[in-house]
Amino acid sequence: MRKIKWGVLGTAGIARGCTIPGMILAENCELYAVAGRSLEKAEQFRAEFGFEKAYGSYEELLADDAVEAVYIPLPNTLHCEWVLKAARAKKHILCEKPLATSAEQAEEMFAAAAENGVILMEAFAYLHSPLIFAIKAELDAGTIGTVRYLENAFVTSDYDLSNIRMRRETHGGSVYDLGCYCISQAIWLLGEPGQVQAVADFSEEGVDRLATGILNYADGARAAFTCGMVLATNGGKRLDRLQIHGIDGVILSDAEFNQAGRLSYKVIKGDTTVIHYIDAPQNYSAEIAQLGRCIAGGESPHVGADFSLATARTLDKVLLSIGYKELFRNN
Repeated sequence: MRKIKWGVLGTAGIARGCTIPGMILAENCELYAVAGRSLEKAEQFRAEFGFEKAYGSYEELLADDAVEAVYIPLPNTLHCEWVLKAARAKKHILCEKPLATSAEQAEEMFAAAAENGVILMEAFAYLHSPLIFAIKAELDAGTIGTVRYLENAFVTSDYDLSNIRMRRETHGGSVYDLGCYCISQAIWLLGEPGQVQAVADFSEEGVDRLATGILNYADGARAAFTCGMVLATNGGKRLDRLQIHGIDGVILSDAEFNQAGRLSYKVIKGDTTVIHYIDAPQNYSAEIAQLGRCIAGGESPHVGADFSLATARTLDKVLLSIGYKELFRNN
């Protein structure tokens, strides 16, 4: 098995707590280099996780010819800039969700990847879980008949204003941070919606704290989502929910996005409830391993360009509907 030499652009919490531990578990991943805004931060990560090299700037890492792929966990506002730079440096790219702050940006990013012959994949780790594959297989098999309604939610604690999720200048807010999960899940299971309607509650800083929306499909199906950062401040609380109603039954799951271990979902048809159990690996490890197989040859990304562009277009519609984009234009 060929190991891919990975570089990490940044020392964000998602890298430390989720993705780098996943990289360590992925058999086809080599922790080669890490870069920070300062060499000191990068050296801390190198020592903590066993990277071979540490760099004090992102440019230095991209200039290292040994780096084959990079993971970008930077703030939303920096994704486009560094994806373009990584693509031009001929590095394959895994970029944190949401990939871009607009569909226009996402199109530019995928165009750059194609032009430079590299793979760009959006980091929706949960879409590499066998749980989501199993639920999609149930729908494709017609287990609950034609889907009429999907409802999902992702609600967490809020944070103090030092957190980039709570600041407008870093494109924070519940839709970008959490709603992208709900929206992407609906698209993965039902496809890209047409008309979108959404409302939100905003903080004094102009960041959406709680949002809810309706996604309308041409075949008459509807999806409703709720996302928010309104639970106990810095309390680590969360609510995850998914239910899908078809004309013949219902699928229910309360597994968390990106949860690993023994998971389950229910299929309810009439008076009969069947519980299906799934053993899910660490999702970030599965994500890294899958992109590694794509780079080595023989596989296509599970989270491909068409899917990410559909998600970006729908996010644009939601953000316009709640007035978020208008806030950016007026301030």
